[in-house]
Amino acid sequence: MDAFDLIIQGGTVATASDTFRADVGIRNGKITALADNLSGATRTIDATGKLVLPGGIESHAHIEQESATGAMTSDDYYTGSVSAAFGGNTSIIPFAAQHRGQSIDDVLDLYHSRASSKSVLDYSFHLIVSDPTQEVLTKGLPKAFEGGITSFKVFMTYDKMIVSDEQMLDILVTAREHGALTMVHAENNAMIKWMVKRLIDRGYTKPPYHAVSHPAAAEAEAISRGIALASYVDAPLLIVHVSSEAGANLVADARRAGKKIFGETCPQYLFLEADDLDREGAEGLKYVCSPPLRNKQTQEDLWRHLQAGTFHLYSSDHAPYRFDETGKLSNGPNPPFTQVANGMPGIELRAPLLFHHGVNKGRITLNQFVAYTSTNAARLFGMHPEKGTIAIGSDADIAIWDPALTRTITADGMHDNMDYTPFEGHSLTGWPVTVLSRGEIIVDQNKLYAERGRGQFVHRRPFDPVGYSSPTPPEMNPALNFGARLLD
Repeated sequence: MDAFDLIIQGGTVATASDTFRADVGIRNGKITALADNLSGATRTIDATGKLVLPGGIESHAHIEQESATGAMTSDDYYTGSVSAAFGGNTSIIPFAAQHRGQSIDDVLDLYHSRASSKSVLDYSFHLIVSDPTQEVLTKGLPKAFEGGITSFKVFMTYDKMIVSDEQMLDILVTAREHGALTMVHAENNAMIKWMVKRLIDRGYTKPPYHAVSHPAAAEAEAISRGIALASYVDAPLLIVHVSSEAGANLVADARRAGKKIFGETCPQYLFLEADDLDREGAEGLKYVCSPPLRNKQTQEDLWRHLQAGTFHLYSSDHAPYRFDETGKLSNGPNPPFTQVANGMPGIELRAPLLFHHGVNKGRITLNQFVAYTSTNAARLFGMHPEKGTIAIGSDADIAIWDPALTRTITADGMHDNMDYTPFEGHSLTGWPVTVLSRGEIIVDQNKLYAERGRGQFVHRRPFDPVGYSSPTPPEMNPALNFGARLLD
């Protein structure tokens, strides 16, 4: 019997910490050997001249998810996971959204049914909590945690999703007690509504005014408040899709102070600008997302924070709504910016964009690239070392990249269920050419070999704060001084 089911030969292996020449031996879906000149396999892949990297982990995506207004994203778990796979990803963690009045059991039953029969990639969920009743706090969330859902998300904006500061504290404490990580969409709801009303009253309804209605100050205020709330009850908090220098500075300051605060940014804030909203006709609606696109200087500021380690995650925030009456134009051919689905596609391009603009241009190292696209998510979300690295005993989730391959992005070349890409015409060098999930080749030379529903649910472990922060001095936590009973 052969020693291996598969050997990847001749490639350069890179993890978040090391780069080295080695063959990779795989058996029963696991990495079982890293050495020179391996032999004895049923099948081999020649990776000479290529990079052998951990498969990407897309940890921020909206797939087959209804918005609070009832709009459904265009990708289901088949098209969404296929698109992710072609982008070098081997695991996804989309959101399971609770809307007001729903039980947590019903939400998770729904999303498990959507994903299990369709996803070609291994998957888990972040649970969005919008209705934190006592039933939810004392039974629903603990049960979800026991079921391997160890991250919760809350919104500080959107009338139908927003939680109050008191409710956020309840969720933070519940998450902390069970070892879960809370994520937050941080924008000040009142500031946005105030600005929206002033703009609409004055007739400013075109796409560029979406960015005006979501000022950086609204993000900064909410991030500051979120950090204060989480620090008060000594709970970890991840600030998602940070889009402004002020917001990034707040995350950096909190981390320097030893707080368990984490940050994430996204491709659209590094590679697109608010000027894209000012395209001819209704074209600017394609670029409506929240937080909004900023300016060129903000891009440079966010790159500086990415290089310095302010952000742990670089995620797509894939929120696909087609440019037709089922998506962006559901309220007419040229609706006001207030009546447009927020979000844009990007799950397939997340890693290639960062490779081209980051690694190729010398902004980040290859090892940082691996950390931002895979390893950091695996560590934060309880999937490491099975996922997110190339090591003996890890799942054989591997993306083989051709660092010299150049492609021009077109909507027709994407594999999602979209009719546009916001990155149309961009030319990128460095693409994944072969993707393996648990040792099985699922993408090779731009062809899909994965069966619908082959993905497995990943039962994630609790969040581990060790190594991420300093112990919080008791005097900085008044709530803790009076005993844990106050937080029950």
